[in-house]
Amino acid sequence: MARQPRLTVAAYPHHVIQRGNDRQAIVRDDADRERLLALWQEHAQTFKVAIHAYVIMDNHFHLLVTPETDTGLPQMMQAVGRAYVRYFNLRHQRTGTLWEGRYRSNLIESERYLLACMVYIDLNPVRAGMVGQPADYKWSSHRHCIGQGSDKLVTTHALFWGLGNTPFAREAAYAELVQAGLVQSDKEQLTQSALSGWALGSANFVQALQQSTNRRLQPGKAGRPFKKTVESASD
Repeated sequence: MARQPRLTVAAYPHHVIQRGNDRQAIVRDDADRERLLALWQEHAQTFKVAIHAYVIMDNHFHLLVTPETDTGLPQMMQAVGRAYVRYFNLRHQRTGTLWEGRYRSNLIESERYLLACMVYIDLNPVRAGMVGQPADYKWSSHRHCIGQGSDKLVTTHALFWGLGNTPFAREAAYAELVQAGLVQSDKEQLTQSALSGWALGSANFVQALQQSTNRRLQPGKAGRPFKKTVESASD
């Protein structure tokens, strides 16, 4: 089956996953992590992509972003990917690819999944057994979001602002969300939708989004080809 094109739509949040080839490390030390952060900051500004949350793991990373344009996210990811591989190969005296193919991403419905995706990203180091608490892990946006640090890479999403009337109230409310964790079904949906590229949200969200693209947004029934409903231009 032909691979579906990635879908990027301006002003929608996207969950992005990029893995190392054959599960190899994409960072070997803190200098590598700092370089990746610097490249994200540079190219997110250039291509107008707001980064709401991130985590750098040893062999992959997650981003939660909102691009201002339909082309901003792929342009940012291409620029970062190429620059980082050149840096990594030169510094570590290696050749060849670093990434496991192209990055994976999907659109998510803000009201239902944006905060859940932030929690999912923040809890990655805990699920991996690297730390006991997400605040113990330096290489994510978590400490910024709970008021234990300031991270110039992070752009706060409007839904996060809605958690409270003061910075302290918002940070405390978000910390409670992280401590509560996610139900297993949300974990699975956030993982699988990003890896497959399927949009994640309510039926109404997907239906409304489908009007803007010929690309199928969710899995169809086996044996039944996807058909987009054709709308009149005057509707």
